[in-house]
Amino acid sequence: MKTGLRLQTINAMVNNNYTHIWDCCCDHGLLGMNLLKRQIADKVHFVDIVPALTEQVHTQLSKHFSSEIFANKWQVHCLDVAKLPLHITASNTEKPSHLIIIAGVGGDLLIEFVQQIVKASPTLKLEFMLCPVHHNYKVRKALIDLEFDLINEAIVCENKRFYEVIHVVRNSQQTPKHQLTDVGSTMWDLSIKSHQEYLSKTLSHYRKMQSKPKENVSKVIASYEALTL
Repeated sequence: MKTGLRLQTINAMVNNNYTHIWDCCCDHGLLGMNLLKRQIADKVHFVDIVPALTEQVHTQLSKHFSSEIFANKWQVHCLDVAKLPLHITASNTEKPSHLIIIAGVGGDLLIEFVQQIVKASPTLKLEFMLCPVHHNYKVRKALIDLEFDLINEAIVCENKRFYEVIHVVRNSQQTPKHQLTDVGSTMWDLSIKSHQEYLSKTLSHYRKMQSKPKENVSKVIASYEALTL
């Protein structure tokens, strides 16, 4: 089950045990299968809205994870990510823990998913591991508006494209070690060449936007420029 650096990074950043892990927009299910193999959740859920994909994932899971050790440890759902059945609970767990992983989708759709999930379960403690294809700044602003706290974050360069992995929690009773910010904080190390390149590309993108009518991105540019101070 070979995965690229992006999925490897997400996998490595999942370092707690959960009642339920939801691998959303799971595609071929590679990430969820790696998490299932690690046995860090009571159940790993594979979620996609495309029937052909979920059927394929179910076939692979039935083939490779049919032994007794994985009995009742996985479930495949063909449904809209915005409608996750988070009411599912383990019979011996009063307060189930949920990690919802959404990767490989655009920022606008990702925001919509998160907003709908939070709206449906406003009082639940929910952790999200997010990796949008683009619009990272917009995603971060939406998460701040929804009162998420930062757990961890990382920059990944794969196939000459940059991604941000953002691990956040909502309704946690613990004081966050680091603040969730609109441009990221702990993930940056500008002594690393790829981080310098990512910041340069990001600033170049927003400076080009600034030249367009009705595009006011001066605050965005200032926030990214502040990373170099």
